[in-house]
Amino acid sequence: MPLLSRENRPWPVSDRPWVMKQVWHDLLFAHWPVEAAALRSLIPPALELETFDGAAWLGIIPFRMTGVTPRWVPPLPWFSAFLELNVRTYVSDGTKPGVWFFSLDAANSFPVAAGRRLFSLPYYRADMELRREGSMLEYRSVRTDPRGPNAELAAQYEPTAPAEAPSESLTRWLTYRYCLYAARKDGRLFRTEIDHGPWPLQIAQAQFRINTMANPLGVRLVGKPLCHFSKMLAVNIWAPTSI
Repeated sequence: MPLLSRENRPWPVSDRPWVMKQVWHDLLFAHWPVEAAALRSLIPPALELETFDGAAWLGIIPFRMTGVTPRWVPPLPWFSAFLELNVRTYVSDGTKPGVWFFSLDAANSFPVAAGRRLFSLPYYRADMELRREGSMLEYRSVRTDPRGPNAELAAQYEPTAPAEAPSESLTRWLTYRYCLYAARKDGRLFRTEIDHGPWPLQIAQAQFRINTMANPLGVRLVGKPLCHFSKMLAVNIWAPTSI
């Protein structure tokens, strides 16, 4: 993987070697503002729930992955390419702003098992499909994992403007996140560093025929979301560290 741009990062890249690489494709960022009180109890007390202009933000992010492999390992047909759907918000440990995942659905059992075991993330198995018609993408996901509550998404989305690096402050705040946080069953918190170049974001439009992804959180999503599209982004990932 080529050296990634460092100009957009708020802190230096870790001097430890990264352990995994991924390429994200056809990604939709759909974000809704929500009351911070609706999410605060769902976040570990040691983490700060971040807000922008007084609102917390909930993101629903469908996309597909390729090239998901450990360092020095070639892509594996049964492991390295699959669909994924994330539900997330934004947190900080007081030093580094990052992402908190409420759920990660994937159409492959191997990444689900690896994500749970190695990164302490709430991955769930789902039946998923992505179809393309011109610039329009149709994405469907139905969670089938008995470890998680029912959740379903049926959406269509497409870019509506040329790709460019985001300059608007809210868009950058939502998308330029270089770590994620997770908790183990014993309550210990971990931070996983990531690195990538500038987001090639496009303004997007989306229609949600079914969207129950936030229902398990007891959160009601009101109004149209703020939507952005990214065609492709390469990512490096480090091993989790205790905080």
